[in-house]
Amino acid sequence: MKSFSLISVLVAGMLAAFVPAANAQELKIGFVSRERVLRDAVPAKAAQAKLEAEFGKREKELLDMQARIKAAADKLEKEAPTLAESERSRRQRDLVEQDREFQRKRREFQEDANQRKNEELAGLVERAQKVIKQIADQEKYDLIIEEAVHVSSRVDITDKVIKALNASGGK
Repeated sequence: MKSFSLISVLVAGMLAAFVPAANAQELKIGFVSRERVLRDAVPAKAAQAKLEAEFGKREKELLDMQARIKAAADKLEKEAPTLAESERSRRQRDLVEQDREFQRKRREFQEDANQRKNEELAGLVERAQKVIKQIADQEKYDLIIEEAVHVSSRVDITDKVIKALNASGGK
């Protein structure tokens, strides 16, 4: 009989350790989808438009250059049988040089565009983090996460963050 009561006391003690006290405060958790914030917030769209305006002209020039090279290559291929060997060689060298120049300009464009995109993205992420911190402080969140395997709509505060970013202009 003593061993039964001892086991009961131990089990009751273990259960009590895992059951939170009635007056204990619950953990408040939130989730923010960084992808949605960086895609849907007005400041994110403004940054994208700014980058497109900044790099649109260069991109069009590259596309035009690529089209000219392709047209010249097609013309050379079509006329090659009737051209003198020296003329055909000269045109091939010109095409190789034009393609080399195109590849160089395309690489520079990609590097410049990526650098500017990263700069804009870093600024936007910083502003979003400030907004998330403000929401966490105001609404007394204990934990806000950005990556999860599964998220209940009950803890998803992405729309609040986007709304706050839009209202503040991202500042």
